[in-house]
Amino acid sequence: MKPTVYICREMPEEMIAPVREHYEVRMWESTSEAVPRDVLLKEVADADALWTVISDQIDEEVLNAAPKLQIIVNMAVGYNNIDVKAAVARNIIVANTPDVLSETTADLAFALLMATARDLIGAENTLREGRWTSWEPLGFTGTDVYGATLGIVGMGRIGEAVMRRAKGFDMDVLYHNRNRKSEMEDMYGCRYAKLPDLLASSDFVLILVPYSEETKGMIGEEQLSQMKETGILINVARGGIVDEDALFDALRTNKIHAAGLDVFETEPVPLDHPLLTLPNLTVLPHIGSASVKTRKAMMKLNVDALLAFALGEEPNHQVRG
Repeated sequence: MKPTVYICREMPEEMIAPVREHYEVRMWESTSEAVPRDVLLKEVADADALWTVISDQIDEEVLNAAPKLQIIVNMAVGYNNIDVKAAVARNIIVANTPDVLSETTADLAFALLMATARDLIGAENTLREGRWTSWEPLGFTGTDVYGATLGIVGMGRIGEAVMRRAKGFDMDVLYHNRNRKSEMEDMYGCRYAKLPDLLASSDFVLILVPYSEETKGMIGEEQLSQMKETGILINVARGGIVDEDALFDALRTNKIHAAGLDVFETEPVPLDHPLLTLPNLTVLPHIGSASVKTRKAMMKLNVDALLAFALGEEPNHQVRG
């Protein structure tokens, strides 16, 4: 008898076909709507495997409802949507999708940085809404990117990929990281800085640290006050790393010039969120890894982990919390 896998979002049949050979497959048949909580709790009751996306909250309640569950594969690098410690304590394997989305996410990070610097969305809306009536000497003016100072908070694979792009714009790159990376400094000419120094010196501050209890709220009122008034904050890591109330206040009172967010603490973000009322904020719906090639590569890693488990092999890319 085949084990059962429950897939929390509709996936392309080309990806599911090899899984069907080894599992009884059940799937929430929507690509855009999250599986309802009551449905998830019902479906995991006899599931041996669970295929999740970043919006699926796998907590103690779900784990308690899943006595047969042996493996969770998560279509993301981050896994803050899963209580990994609780899963591991139950001998449930948790696997993610590292290494395949760094370049795509770096593309998005740099695109968001440029769009925020030049207020491209605001300019586009002005044109589309018929409010562009004449060329103005200081109309639609933004912030230069070329030659500016970029501060990267969190120098992992994505940070290094962004730094390569920044060097093409002759940017001076500072970075703050748990561990200093001397070889990277020699290779790229970047400079390590303590966080307050990075914030005070950077024209653009890019957040790339993983989400954890340690990094939750690490960019708050104090840190935002250390930035330049002309500074621009970009977050493509996880919502919750930046204190949204503090960011709202900093943007509303022009303590910093602008911000660009691909992530929010609550996703999808409520339409009445105060940040969405601000003209100096550029927002995206968590699309850092959103290219066809990359998303399919992420799916493939999840499939590989499921197949390895079904064949009695050790799945790659396990996380321990």
